Amino acid sequence: MKFIIGKKLGMTTIYDKEAGALNVTLIECEPNKVSTLRTSEKDGYDAVQLEVQKTKNKVFKKEFRIGEASEAKTGDALTIEAFEIGDKVKISGITKAKGFQGVVKRHGFKGSPKTHGHKHDLRAPGSIGAQQPQHVIKGKRMAGRMGGKRASSLNVKIAYIDKEKNILGVKGAVPGVAGRIVEIVG
Repeated sequence: MKFIIGKKLGMTTIYDKEAGALNVTLIECEPNKVSTLRTSEKDGYDAVQLEVQKTKNKVFKKEFRIGEASEAKTGDALTIEAFEIGDKVKISGITKAKGFQGVVKRHGFKGSPKTHGHKHDLRAPGSIGAQQPQHVIKGKRMAGRMGGKRASSLNVKIAYIDKEKNILGVKGAVPGVAGRIVEIVG
């Protein structure tokens, strides 16, 4: 199993001879240090905990479960050497936070018509309940905070690797803003 922690740099376009122009997200994957090893004898499961420098004073740690005991040792460094162009990976991270949003942006509501007596309620949610029961049902789609949650992009293809600069280029978009930590699992 291949896994690494990286920092999203942003999106760009690269040109491939066969495919033409590819929109890729660049992820900087500095060598990850193995901070802890979990074993099934001691902890009840097998896992490797990686750590990477998030900012000058903060360290980000993430545990990755593995099938059997790993040959990695505490203090080892994992690099992008394990990944190859064409590999399909799962990339997880925290999405962009959009703050308090209305129902049209948050849930894709159509909104009211512009005419026929609808003067100021184009983007209003409409009716939110019935006569019985006399309260708003739990889970009703309404305005509220949007984004800022964990999301994953599945089956993302690796299109570019720069081993000198520790940069992976994956096809398409990745959750989060530029500079945010993402986890890559192959």
